[in-house]
Amino acid sequence: MFKKLLIIGCGLIGSSLLRASINKKISRQILVFEKSKRYKKQIKSINSKIIILDRLDKNISDVDFVILSTPMSEYKKIIPMLNKYIKSDCIITDIGSTKLNVLKIKNKELNKSLTWIMSHPIAGSEVSGPTHGTKNLFLNKWCIVFEDKNKTKQKKLLKFWKKIGSKTIIMNADEHDKIFSITSHLPHLISYNLIKTALDFQKKYKKNIIKFSAGGLRDFSRTAASNEIMWRDIFFSNKKNMLNAINLFIKNLNQFKKNIINSENTKILKKLKNSKKVRSQIIELKQDVSKPNFGREDN
Repeated sequence: MFKKLLIIGCGLIGSSLLRASINKKISRQILVFEKSKRYKKQIKSINSKIIILDRLDKNISDVDFVILSTPMSEYKKIIPMLNKYIKSDCIITDIGSTKLNVLKIKNKELNKSLTWIMSHPIAGSEVSGPTHGTKNLFLNKWCIVFEDKNKTKQKKLLKFWKKIGSKTIIMNADEHDKIFSITSHLPHLISYNLIKTALDFQKKYKKNIIKFSAGGLRDFSRTAASNEIMWRDIFFSNKKNMLNAINLFIKNLNQFKKNIINSENTKILKKLKNSKKVRSQIIELKQDVSKPNFGREDN
C-alpha cells in the first residue's frame, strides 16, 4: 500500500499498528520515532528491519504515510517537523480520542499543502507500552475516519484500516466528541472517581476494602489503570462535552439518591431493567461477549 510508513509514538497503540502493518505488509519500509529508551529496546525486538529514528529530520522526507500515536498534547511539538520535512503526497493521520481540538490544531498549525485525515480506532487496553501490543488489536473493532476534501487519500486511509482488520465509518468531529464523551470519556472519569472514593472510604474508616474488590470495584479498577497522560489530555480537550456529560450524570445520580431515600420500588426497578436492555444491545451488536463474567476465567 505504501512505500515508507512512519509511526510517531510506539506505546500500546503504536506498537500494535506496527505489528499489524508488518503482518499485512502495509509498507515496504517502516520507521518509528519514539523518545523512550525503554520502549526503543522493546521495539527492536519486534522486527530487525524496523528503522528507529532518534529525531524527525530529513530522513522522513520520502515518507508517504504518517501515523501520530502520541498523547495529543505532543501534537504541537511534532507539527513543525512535519511542515519542514513531509511532502504533499503524504497522508498524515492520528489516533487521538477527541477530534475538535485536533481539527483546530491542524487547521491552524499544519502547512496547507499537507493532508492530515483524522482517525480514531476504537481499540485499546488499560495496559501500555510496546510489550503489550498485538497485531490483532484492531480486528473487528470500529475505526472512525473523519471527513476530508481529499477523497482519494481518504479512500486510501479507509483501505489501510480495513486491511488491518477494522470496521470503518466516516464521521464529523463534532458528532464524534459528543458521542464519545458519554460512551468512553465519562465511564473512565467515573472509574477514576470510584477508585478515589474507595480509597477515601478506606482511609476514613481504616478498613482494608481493596482485598474485597472481586466484583464491581475490581472491574472499575481495570479502566482506572489506563494511561493518566492520555486521559488527562482527553478530559481537557473535550471539556465542554465532558461537563455536559458530568452534569447529566449528576442529575441522574441525584434521582437515584431520591429513589433510595423514598424507597421508590417501581422507579428503581424500571431503571435497573432498562439498564439490562442496553447490555443486551451491546452483545447483539457484538461489542462484547455474552459469556458470564465477560468471558474471563477466574481461578
